[in-house]
Amino acid sequence: MTTSTPTVVLVHGAFADAASWSGVIAELQSHGIAVIAPPNPLRGLASDAAYIASVASQIDGPVVLVGHSYGGALITVAGTADNVVGLVYVAAYVLDEGESLGELQGRFPLSPLGSNLKQWTYPVADGDPAVEVTIAEEAFPWVFAGDVPAEVTKVFAVAQRPLAAAAFEETASAAAWRTKPSWALVAGADEAINPEVERFGAKRAGATVVEIEGASHAVAVSRPMDVADLIREAVRATS
Repeated sequence: MTTSTPTVVLVHGAFADAASWSGVIAELQSHGIAVIAPPNPLRGLASDAAYIASVASQIDGPVVLVGHSYGGALITVAGTADNVVGLVYVAAYVLDEGESLGELQGRFPLSPLGSNLKQWTYPVADGDPAVEVTIAEEAFPWVFAGDVPAEVTKVFAVAQRPLAAAAFEETASAAAWRTKPSWALVAGADEAINPEVERFGAKRAGATVVEIEGASHAVAVSRPMDVADLIREAVRATS
């Protein structure tokens, strides 16, 4: 049975997993909103976006895509799927077609994230090992989650999901915000993505913007009700 009320698909970013949406999921479910938080492979912009688009396209009825951080770049591309009716960016990169994360970031002062990344390698079929990155464990609490209790960030820091380094240089093949409505939440105290990057992308996309002063990059963890409120606004507007 199809429904006219969109299903919300929550796309986590780098260094996190779908559990980072737990508070937001509970809030949406309490309002009777259908929601799914798939795993993000974190292996590359094109392949990750294709995966998210495939998840969205297998859902009956309309979909609102929500992307946190790097997940924002993915929903920008995956949002071209026919049944996607809205995009919500949460402390996220909002790329344009033909633009990479590195290019967008490079127009603004760098956040502390870049100097606190740790490199690892992983095996690739038929080739040399590829590089992936995590946030240095000791820097993770203040870079990623400055407004989250220390006992929580200590766990998050050792449970990170690494991002393939190549993802920073891949360019977006589409920009779904050109044809679909968008909303954006700017985390005012973000140390992982310069808030100016978030503001610029949101403004360029013509998004409806909410800014939360003092919010860290992990705003979905620290302020789940605020994040859910913005998503509910998008669901109402696209129902």
